Amino acid sequence: MNEEVKKIDISLFTEKVNLLKQTVGNVIVGQDRQIDLILSAILSRGHVLIEGVPGVAKTLLAKMIAKLIKADFSRIQFTPDLMPSDVLGTSVFNMKTSEFDFHAGPIFADIVLVDEVNRAPAKTQSALFEAMEERQTTIDGKQHKMSLLYTIIATQNPVEQEGTYKLPEAQLDRFMMKITLPYPSLEEEIEILNRHNENAQLTRLDEIQPVLTREDILMMFEQAENVYIENSLIRYIASVIQQTRNSKVIFLGASPRASVALMKSSKALALIRGREFVTPEDIKQIAPFVMQHRILLTAEAEMEGYTPLKVIQRLIEKVEVPK
Repeated sequence: MNEEVKKIDISLFTEKVNLLKQTVGNVIVGQDRQIDLILSAILSRGHVLIEGVPGVAKTLLAKMIAKLIKADFSRIQFTPDLMPSDVLGTSVFNMKTSEFDFHAGPIFADIVLVDEVNRAPAKTQSALFEAMEERQTTIDGKQHKMSLLYTIIATQNPVEQEGTYKLPEAQLDRFMMKITLPYPSLEEEIEILNRHNENAQLTRLDEIQPVLTREDILMMFEQAENVYIENSLIRYIASVIQQTRNSKVIFLGASPRASVALMKSSKALALIRGREFVTPEDIKQIAPFVMQHRILLTAEAEMEGYTPLKVIQRLIEKVEVPK
């Protein structure tokens, strides 16, 4: 009987996810794979870093996802003068009670969009460490818990250097995925131009209604954890991670945290696609985005034009796929 309920739930969620993707597609052209990746990270209780040059709809995509999930949302625009208290909040003395009252900052929301995360100095970036990993913050010696749905979606521009601060490897490792938004193809760009030319066809953000509720997401957390993964696929994930530690072009390989993130996100991706089990294809599709920000290439490899994404994709092909 439980199995029947489980199947009905998955079917219902798949329908809602498809509606969500369709709604995003009405506003943003050609980002189906990126939507799957972001949803997989959210359902794996992970955070997402979206990277792309200006104008490829990084912020718009993040805002669309947040808008379609009926949950508390906040946006933080990172700037070089941003202080940790601007993000976390501060304690203010209450004259009536003669006690300090905590005024929560914008970080205390279900979904938090951190725009241009690499613009804030290291002190402010480090304020996110505890919140991202442990879903709590310690302010003035007191712990403040985040919500169960708590997810950070951060954006950064990879080409701009002035007024930016490179994210340290320790913070990058807190992001479950790093997703790169590429330039649109010729046909996609023509579609973008046609939509703007027919201005009446453009959908406004304030007109969009939520598709998934907070309760839906919390139920999907449990469903994702129950997705079946064979022992052979667990070994396959471990073998892929081991490749990053043995490769001659990689200076620093992926950690066990990457293994866990890859397994969890693969299960979430399977759920999004309406399955109760993980396939090797799920792992192959999601692995580059779970691992590319967790490795460091050798200086020689970088000089030869290698990129972490390309290196990971080649390493995956070397590992025998379980039958």
